[in-house]
Amino acid sequence: MREVFSRWPEGGSVTPPEDGRDGRYPLWATRDGEDPHQGYSRVQRLLVIVGSAAAAAGLVSLGVWSQPSLGVNLVLAGLAAAAAVLGAHLLLGRVRELQQRLRESERWNQTLFERSGVALWREDWSAVRDAVLRLMASGVRDMETYFAAHPDEARALRKQVIIKDVNAYGVQRIGAADKAAVLGPLDRILPDTDHTFVQWLVAFERGEAYYRSETHLVEADGRAVDTLFTAALPSDMRGFEDILVVDLDITEFKAAQARVAAAELEIARASRVTTMGALSASIAHEVNSPLAAIMSQAEASLRWLERGEPDVAEAQAAIKAVLASAARAQAVVERTRAFLSNSPPHAEPQDLTATAREAVLLIERELRNLGASVHIDAEDGLPAGLADPVHVQQVFVNLMLNAAQAMAAQPGPKDLVVTIRAEGEMLRVDVRDNGPGIPPGQLGTIFDPFYSTKPGGMGMGLAICKTCVGAQGGRLWVASTPGEGSTFSFTVPTARAALPLGDAAE
Repeated sequence: MREVFSRWPEGGSVTPPEDGRDGRYPLWATRDGEDPHQGYSRVQRLLVIVGSAAAAAGLVSLGVWSQPSLGVNLVLAGLAAAAAVLGAHLLLGRVRELQQRLRESERWNQTLFERSGVALWREDWSAVRDAVLRLMASGVRDMETYFAAHPDEARALRKQVIIKDVNAYGVQRIGAADKAAVLGPLDRILPDTDHTFVQWLVAFERGEAYYRSETHLVEADGRAVDTLFTAALPSDMRGFEDILVVDLDITEFKAAQARVAAAELEIARASRVTTMGALSASIAHEVNSPLAAIMSQAEASLRWLERGEPDVAEAQAAIKAVLASAARAQAVVERTRAFLSNSPPHAEPQDLTATAREAVLLIERELRNLGASVHIDAEDGLPAGLADPVHVQQVFVNLMLNAAQAMAAQPGPKDLVVTIRAEGEMLRVDVRDNGPGIPPGQLGTIFDPFYSTKPGGMGMGLAICKTCVGAQGGRLWVASTPGEGSTFSFTVPTARAALPLGDAAE
């Protein structure tokens, strides 16, 4: 994939300052990192200088003692001793200065770590680094696609990320009693319903400089809370041993966002109720008039026919009026049906991978509550699909929610895999779950309106999906094996397939 999945509202990813590749591998894979003892080189050089000076002074002293002049020998020996003492004094002063600077640096680093006002986590990702390198050496160049097909490997890797340290704010934020309660494997706080762990691996493979993503953590009491993770990613191999992750609590922000969305839905519902009320009044007014005319004209025709000498001409005229009024009532019904029916779809080029991710964001809380873990597997370089964005998003949302609900009662991992592939002039999307599957007897009726297997279900979701997909020129179908899960598939045409021949050849 070419874009790291960012779930922060403005979307997008931070572009690294350099390409980050040496052809096949990211730049960090070509750097071992600096030796942590390299900082002592200046002290070592000073020791060598002073030691050399003292040695030289000693040699001079020994040499001059062999001279016959005792006075000269004493002077030279004194100068050598003074030089040695001065050198030692300078060395000790420099050592004390470096020690003081080291203490100040450690104190300042500790201050930043503990008093920054946000949760900070020191994490060891070296096992993940090694796994990414192994996969790249074996030819894997799309981490998202690989781990969508091997979700258990991603779970195993998450357990190998080690939390080495956390500041006091982080301990308080997670609701733990002390640091010991949260140190250790990352999966103690990052649940299986997180949809972003694989995106770390994508960022590592790409050689990204920064990572940023929304997700949720599990607090000590088991409650899931929303968070924003940000981190500067390593530029060399050694850097994976100490990645500093900033954890910003956005639970209240997300709750406010949900309240705003609920308010908007309520306003929309009230608007629909008002509109339907006005429409119902209009229909009642328009239909009531021709119905009253039909009754009046039908009664008149009967009276003309029941006279002692039936007036057939008048009766015929009255019946013709009945037919005209009936036609008017029928026209009212037809106009109403046209108004309420789906308008022609507004097709435009769509990035189906982005649409799938947006759909995950829309129903993220529902997916989390149902325990579903979403994996998106999309080919690189997919052409744009030609579809109505609202219709396609509605299809994604319906199929994902259905899959998550189907797995809700299942024990173990609940993997929901969305696969997007190009098939000729069409794009094919598969939404696969590992739920109980659909009994063979229901496969023929599952797309029928008002057919539902859910308690309280209206049975309109799949029927609407089928209508939406059909309106785009695609089709929707299902394959299921009881006990192994179901796969709902749909197709939409590519944007290039709809271009005129002259444009397609350009």
